[in-house]
Amino acid sequence: METDAPNTDRRLDWLLNLPAKERLAQLSRLSPEELGAMAYDWPLWARANQLPPKGDWRLWLVMAGRGFGKTRMGSEWVRMVAQGDSMARIALVAASLGEARSVMVEGESGILACSPPRRRPRFEPSLRRLVWPNGAVATLYSAAEPDSLRGPQHSHAWCDEIAKWDNSASRAELAWDNMLMGLRLGESPQTMATTTPRAVPLLNRLLKDEDAIITRGRTKDNRANLPERFIRETRASLGSVLLARQELDGEMLLDHAGALWTRALIESCREAVPAAPPARMVVGVDPPASAEGDACGIVVVALGQDGIARVLADASVTRPSPERWARAVAETAALWNADRVVAEANQGGAMVESVLRAASIALPLRLVHATRGKSARAEPIAALYEAGRVRHCGQFAALEDELCGLITGGAYQGPGRSPDRADAAVWALTELMLGTSPGPRVRDL
Repeated sequence: METDAPNTDRRLDWLLNLPAKERLAQLSRLSPEELGAMAYDWPLWARANQLPPKGDWRLWLVMAGRGFGKTRMGSEWVRMVAQGDSMARIALVAASLGEARSVMVEGESGILACSPPRRRPRFEPSLRRLVWPNGAVATLYSAAEPDSLRGPQHSHAWCDEIAKWDNSASRAELAWDNMLMGLRLGESPQTMATTTPRAVPLLNRLLKDEDAIITRGRTKDNRANLPERFIRETRASLGSVLLARQELDGEMLLDHAGALWTRALIESCREAVPAAPPARMVVGVDPPASAEGDACGIVVVALGQDGIARVLADASVTRPSPERWARAVAETAALWNADRVVAEANQGGAMVESVLRAASIALPLRLVHATRGKSARAEPIAALYEAGRVRHCGQFAALEDELCGLITGGAYQGPGRSPDRADAAVWALTELMLGTSPGPRVRDL
């Protein structure tokens, strides 16, 4: 069941819409204590779609854009549960213990900030718990440590940014399942999950849950509480229209039919930090065809001593001059101490070489010439992802959007006119993982 209630259904609107004299008369009837309590009266200030569902529910999934107010919603729900039930035992689960503390507990919209002074819980960091004056208790957990949720029992749970939970080795789903098995206190255990959407296995699973109540929302729904500059600059910084739809409009980005990469595949290949030291380091480059080209793809990939390739950085530059993109390549190669720069030279090998040499005469350079289309070149690299031989150390939204736009035997369907970043990654991974296998012709310089 999905909810998308109108944003204007608030008690505060009724008060603000009164004539000034009547509004002052209403407020004058309140005692100083009642006036002070108004600041902590969440239903008074909340939009209708920020309030908990009515009736008996099991799972409330809030999937919305950044700045929608998801953290405040979670904090207020936990506060409501704790104040209404002295026996409540609440699990607070985040991607890490650090995030649980800094966002869910101590953040500007966290539980402590939302609680009135006389009812504020006592935070005991060493025990990872909050204790309310009435005896209700909330305990902090890290989704990166699923076994920490095996055993403890709870009556309620707030799981924050579930799409950010570590997906390697199905750790996110294991943490969720362990949490669910511990929800056996009280008559009606409930779970609230808040997140910005990403097509990860856990979120896809929850969206298929027929019992889930789903609230969707956009960043601009909370415009009254956000600087207009924040919305404008955030949308501009995201660049990709697809990414803005996900991060600001709260839309789940679906996979294209026949895509070489799916978002679930990329998530399954994500790694927080490299699990092995690098044996080789390569910078892949897809130069713009002209000075008016969209972007110069510049992607750093390492081959670990364990035989697994890892994408470490996307240093691509948009609409650069030849001097600017060449300098960016040279600086990236120096920063990462690259063994080699692999650059596509189909648009003019002499030009590419001269531009790069002008930026750094000592640049360890190899030019490669494509003999097949971008999708055909990418197919064996996608197979390496499926075999678990490539990892993404971090999140590279623009690059991943392009990878998911490469279609088997079809035209590119991702953002922009050309998958510059994806092509750069393919060249680097081909150099590291496929060596001299048939495909592009390679010429050392």
